[in-house]
Amino acid sequence: MSSSTSLSMNRTAYYLPGAGGQITTGLGEGLASRGWAAQGRETIGDFRRLPFQEQVDTIAEDLRQMFWREDAHVVAVSFGAYLFLHAQAQLPPFPGNVLLLSPIVGQFSSVEIGLGFIPPRADKLKKLADEDQFPTPLNCQIHVGSEDWQSNPVNVLEFSNRLGISVTVVPGLGHQLGKEYVGSVLDRWLGQLADDPSGINNLSARKV
Repeated sequence: MSSSTSLSMNRTAYYLPGAGGQITTGLGEGLASRGWAAQGRETIGDFRRLPFQEQVDTIAEDLRQMFWREDAHVVAVSFGAYLFLHAQAQLPPFPGNVLLLSPIVGQFSSVEIGLGFIPPRADKLKKLADEDQFPTPLNCQIHVGSEDWQSNPVNVLEFSNRLGISVTVVPGLGHQLGKEYVGSVLDRWLGQLADDPSGINNLSARKV
């Protein structure tokens, strides 16, 4: 398992970056600057070459063996969130704190730019949610940009509403939510700032 620094496990977050992302950069740097270590899986190198089911099984085993507790923190971005959700689908409801940023929940496309992507088992999450068979994490929140064509907010809301997961749609932002917004979310999520019912540190956002 990849790891950024060596800190106690109660200040170590399990981090699944997006496709091609690294644990020590981006959000991983944000965790480190707040005194948290990051462990997790990167979709690069040997892990990326594994079959999809083996990737999912590896993440599920990581969660069971090292992070299966109420005070655990799991953060996943984009395709990393897709991997987490598939791992969660074969586990009991995760007892810790889960933060999903711009999660992929199935296939997506954009007519405007002529691009699309069909991930492995693209319909599985929706089918489980529709059949009330998805084991929803006990403490989970999602943040997605209103202009995100990859983590389409309509699809995210449809999936999350069936599971009772809180979703914050951020006006004007796309797949990259930006350092300022993500930083403010991390501060609250890691317990370093009190919850602000008027919004996320006065940044414009809409909870659904």
